Amino acid sequence: MAFSKQQLKKFADLIRIDISDEKLEQMNIDSVIDWLDKLQQIDTTGVTPMLNPAEHKLPRRADVVTDGNIRDAVLANDPDTAGVSRGYFAVPKVMDE
Repeated sequence: MAFSKQQLKKFADLIRIDISDEKLEQMNIDSVIDWLDKLQQIDTTGVTPMLNPAEHKLPRRADVVTDGNIRDAVLANDPDTAGVSRGYFAVPKVMDE
């Protein structure tokens, strides 16, 4: 299957790349298409599809319930202690009324 220069330019426009005429002359697209046609002829019946060629198992951490009541430890990180005694972070006003 041979592609014309106009077809290659159209493909380049469709995939939003800019290819100069000199580059188009140097490209050997036909050999790539021939190789892809050979791949299409391979018999893959009985072969299960793979999502990922590397079968890696990610380590999973144990789902452990912990006491999340650490408000005082979190509030101790606040440099402005104005709201800490009331149990919240004090932040500067960002909007006018």
